[in-house]
Amino acid sequence: MTEALTHTDFQFPTQKSLYHGKVRDVYNIDDQYLIMVATDRISAFDVVLPRGIPYKGQVLNQIASKFLDATADIVPNWKIATPDPMVTVGRYCEAFPVEMIIRGYLTGSSWRSYKKGAREICGVAVPHNMKEHQRFPKPIITPTTKADEGHDEDISKEEIIRQGLVSEEDYVQIENYTRLLFERGSQMAAEKGLILVDTKYEFGKTDGKIYLIDEIHTPDSSRYFYADGYEENFKKGLPQRQLSKEFVREWLMANGFQGQTGQTVPEMTDNFVESVSERYIELYEQITGEIFRRADTQNIPVRIEKNMLEFLKSAGVK
Repeated sequence: MTEALTHTDFQFPTQKSLYHGKVRDVYNIDDQYLIMVATDRISAFDVVLPRGIPYKGQVLNQIASKFLDATADIVPNWKIATPDPMVTVGRYCEAFPVEMIIRGYLTGSSWRSYKKGAREICGVAVPHNMKEHQRFPKPIITPTTKADEGHDEDISKEEIIRQGLVSEEDYVQIENYTRLLFERGSQMAAEKGLILVDTKYEFGKTDGKIYLIDEIHTPDSSRYFYADGYEENFKKGLPQRQLSKEFVREWLMANGFQGQTGQTVPEMTDNFVESVSERYIELYEQITGEIFRRADTQNIPVRIEKNMLEFLKSAGVK
């Protein structure tokens, strides 16, 4: 098996802190830069699975980098440079403690809730008599809290403002950004024969200015359907061909795991891990229209550290 990067613990010059997220390791460099390492960890149902997926971090980092560049005219973003295939360096921002999830179609967790009788998601009314994978009359925004550990929780716009998680003025702005970003992402997906089904965005603030932060439009943060065959499959009630992490969730559910207490993650065989890796690479090539160039995976930490020290030196960090 190709090597996968599942943990980092670098010590960079002027480093103030290190945060291990579900997938990313984030280094704070003197409250000036954030170094975000996209590891090969994979999570589902808010649980980090026991094996890493080769090339997954590179896929996520490079897709996010492309979409950050392609949407910089809509909203300023945190990215400064990508000095390594698995690393983005950006400006330090105070993150808002919510994730802005926007859905164009009734699928995934929203469909599971709908099937149980829910007709409102995060305070947003959902039409009656909808079917799985049906397009909403217009995209709906269904925020969640951002949990450091455990499960993110659905929350309404009104509750976010009431709790003071985000000011009303800032929330109106990030909601507007969310719709514009989703529109741009949908256009770009359509050009490649894909449908951007749903996705999530995160925002932060520095010097009084809102920035788009973290990844965007990757298979970890988004769900894509193939446009070809969507209508026919929908009319027949058949599953949609999709590029996302949903197939991992479905595999876990089929093997009795949904992140509940007492449940055990099923064995991730070499064949399964390799198949997940290939799906990530497939999405990269579909969404970017480019051939994926596999980076050297021999001793990834050494490569990353070398590239980062060179970047920090060029940026005047000693």
